[in-house]
Amino acid sequence: MDISLIFKCLADENRFRIIQLLSQRKYCVRALSKELGISEPAVSQHIRLLKSAGLLEIGDKNGYHIHYAVNKNHLMLLSEEIKLLADSVRENRVCGGNCKGETK
Repeated sequence: MDISLIFKCLADENRFRIIQLLSQRKYCVRALSKELGISEPAVSQHIRLLKSAGLLEIGDKNGYHIHYAVNKNHLMLLSEEIKLLADSVRENRVCGGNCKGETK
């Protein structure tokens, strides 16, 4: 799991909104386009990036329409990584650099 890629994907407002919408129900590109007020090609590009980050999966196909769903397991792994990072934060942090010409 490439965490930096996931954060880059989620930093975009439209991609984050797509994740929010797909966490509630499955959508096809056309429905997402109408919901977000952006073009279908733009939605397709966002979906391509979200899929490459592992955040989306194909829910089902209905004729020409592909319905997408959030990959919940990937989101859970991401939340575990964030929790590990939060748990590692020290309360009494000292400077780790060479601010005053000091050596470690």
